[in-house]
Amino acid sequence: MGKIYVEGIKIYAYHGCFKEETLIGTNFLVDVELDVDLTKAAASDNLNDTVNYQTVFQVIKKEMETPSRLLEHVAGRCIKSLFQQFDTIETISIKISKLNPPLGGHINAVAVKLVEHRK
Repeated sequence: MGKIYVEGIKIYAYHGCFKEETLIGTNFLVDVELDVDLTKAAASDNLNDTVNYQTVFQVIKKEMETPSRLLEHVAGRCIKSLFQQFDTIETISIKISKLNPPLGGHINAVAVKLVEHRK
């Protein structure tokens, strides 16, 4: 077993409960950790034997394009899509941070983190 990390995905999106958030949008940062058996890829040096980072990015980007009120909902959709795309992923940990949230003061970010195991 091994881990694949896709970190620091910066995406502009329109998630939030406030009307302004859905109209103006803001920057989000996404970090993904995947538990995958990397034995075959380590021996073969073949991209088909692992989880393609580019595809992971495309899945995250697509899910981030659909506005949601809650980051929890976005994270759940990302996890579901990644499990559907890659049958070799055993566990997914995803952290989505909303940068500079409009909470009435200076806050660098708010974030949610979900961890799910394949059922």
